[in-house]
Amino acid sequence: MSQNDISSQMLKGILQGCLLILINQRPYYGYAISQELSKYGFADVPKGTIYPLLMSMEKKGLIVGRMQPSKDGPQRKYYHITGTGKEARQTFLNKWDILSLNVNDLINERRNDA
Repeated sequence: MSQNDISSQMLKGILQGCLLILINQRPYYGYAISQELSKYGFADVPKGTIYPLLMSMEKKGLIVGRMQPSKDGPQRKYYHITGTGKEARQTFLNKWDILSLNVNDLINERRNDA
């Protein structure tokens, strides 16, 4: 597995958690998700990554998409979090807290190693 494959797989897992966090706040449509992610440093994530991830999450029952009218043109598919998605979101948050704490501890202890 190449370095890019590892990074891509890690990013997909992290992105799924991030999408669950966003959609838990309110329903979003695909492009709005992309714009919101950009605010948090994910501007380089291609839309070709986000849409397949949304479809995968929908197949897993984490979110459900519903077509809704738009003031700006044709209907848009808004994604709503499900009960299963809320559970997955909480699991992600718990695991992220542990992972980030452990990685930060390691980095801070070894930062000045030669």
